Parts: sequence; C-alpha cells; structure tokens
Amino acid sequence: MPSIPGFITRYFTKEESKPPPISTKTAIFLLVIYTAIYVVPFYLSPRTRPSQTLSRDAPSVIRARIASVSLSCVVCSVVTFVILTSQGRATNAEALHALGYWPVGLTETVKCLLLTAVLFAGPLYEYLVVDEGWRDWIALRPASKLFSEWITWRNIAAGPFTEEVLFRSASVPLMLAAQTPVATTIFLSPLVFGLAHLHHAFEFRVTHPHVAPTTVVVRSVVQLGYTTLFGAYATFLFLRSGSVLAVFVVHAFCNCMGLPRVWGRVYPDNVLDHSAGRAPQPSIIWTVVYYILLVAGAVGWYRNLGALTESSNALVSIKI
Repeated sequence: MPSIPGFITRYFTKEESKPPPISTKTAIFLLVIYTAIYVVPFYLSPRTRPSQTLSRDAPSVIRARIASVSLSCVVCSVVTFVILTSQGRATNAEALHALGYWPVGLTETVKCLLLTAVLFAGPLYEYLVVDEGWRDWIALRPASKLFSEWITWRNIAAGPFTEEVLFRSASVPLMLAAQTPVATTIFLSPLVFGLAHLHHAFEFRVTHPHVAPTTVVVRSVVQLGYTTLFGAYATFLFLRSGSVLAVFVVHAFCNCMGLPRVWGRVYPDNVLDHSAGRAPQPSIIWTVVYYILLVAGAVGWYRNLGALTESSNALVSIKI
C-alpha cells in the first residue's frame, strides 16, 4: 500500500490537478456537525441527561451514553467514507486507509505508545516506583478494574476509542480531502475536539450548583486548553502513523496517566506513620529523580518525535 492514499496524492499532484470533493469550510462545518451528533443526544433523553439527582457517573448513564456515541461514530464514519469514495475519487481500500483502519498499524501503535511513555517518564516513575504501582500490575488489578467498573471502562476504553474514531478517523480525512494545509489540520481540527468537552461545564454546573461560576469557567478553560493540545498531538500521530488504533492506545494511556505533576514534592503514599500519628519528612531524592526524569523525558520525546512516528502508512508527508 502506498505511503499516502491515492486520492490525497491525486489532489496534491500538480500534474493531475483535480478539484477536492469538499472545501475546507465544508470540512470544518462537518466537524462541527459531527461534534453535535456526538454530544447533543446526551441531553435529549432523561436516561443520559445529568441532573442534581442523576450523575454522569451513574452506571446506567454511562451505558446509555456509550451506546449513543457508538451509533454516532458509525453514522459519521459512513458519511466520511461516502464522501471519500464519491464519484470514484477513492477506492474502498484507499478510504479505509484514510480512515486509519487498514493497515491496522500494530508496529506504529507500539512506537507511538513508546514515544508517549518517554514523555511521561517522570509520572511513570512516580506511579510505578514511588507509589509502587508495579505491585498492582503484577496482580493485574488495573485490568480487573477496567472490566469491572463502568467509570474506568468509560475513561480508559469507550471514551478514548469513540473520540478517536470521530475526531481523528472520521474528521481528519475530510480536512485532507479538502486540501487543507497540514498545519491547519493539526491545529484547527483539534479545537473542535476541545470544544466538544465544554459541555462538561454545563454538567458540572448542574450537578454542583453551589460551586462559584468563576470556578466552573476556569475549570472549563483549563480543560479546553489541554484537550485541544492533546488533540493536536493525536492528529499529528494519526497523520504520521495512518492508524486509528495507535491514537486510541495513546489516548487511553494519557487518560490513565492524567496531567503530569509540574510542581510540588514527590513522596510515597504511605509516608504517614499511622502508628506514631505523625508524618515523617520524605526524602528529597524522590522529588529530584522525578523532575530529572520529567525533563529528560521531554527532551527524549522531542528528539525521537520523527523516528518513532515514521511509517510507510503515513497519510501525508510531514517533515520533522
């Protein structure tokens, strides 16, 4: 299979100019429509609409929402597939490649996960070594929790998968087919992904009516910032790897890790001496090692950004 899907190559090849099936404005409009299809159904049914007596974390709400977004992903993916293959512009195989489904990209998935793990070297050290999270993994407790708790399943599996299918697999090919510049695709389309999370502000306000509005706004702005930033990173990985599996696994990993600590001291969870009723001063070595790894991980991530994302299945050529 070529490194760049045939239909994209034909649009960008000067010798064989061919008008795109849609414009960039239309592509962005469809991204907004896709977002609405993903989010709006949450508020149409009392089964999925949060209230002061019904939390978004209730198992019944989670199950209903997963069913809703799964259907939304199918609908949006079919629309994108039809647009890509309309009037013979792309074969079915080329469209599936542009959607990130084939080739599956197992090697690309491992490389992208490794690259992201390097970036999280500090947090991984804190979780696995300082907090002795390795003991949980030996006992397979995280896997057990994933399949036994609906909140964990939503946050680590269902949420990342459906979001990557919709906001990367179904959305990014529209931007490429519209001949949108790669930089615009990487930094503009994730903004829609970030905006899709703003509905959480409304949910938080409904379920926490006594929280000050300014707190809700600040919370939402911060969430918009880091979800948009992650969306840009995920879009970059999707373009470079051509694999929706790769970005799903990276998304799930990042949800597991959360935002990295960038201030404060690092110490084990069990620093409190319960028998004596006092908290001993933790060793500063934990903190020094953490921040060294945090910086080293960022440097390592930057230096390996090109090598660990290079793939013959890339959707477009991006110079690193």
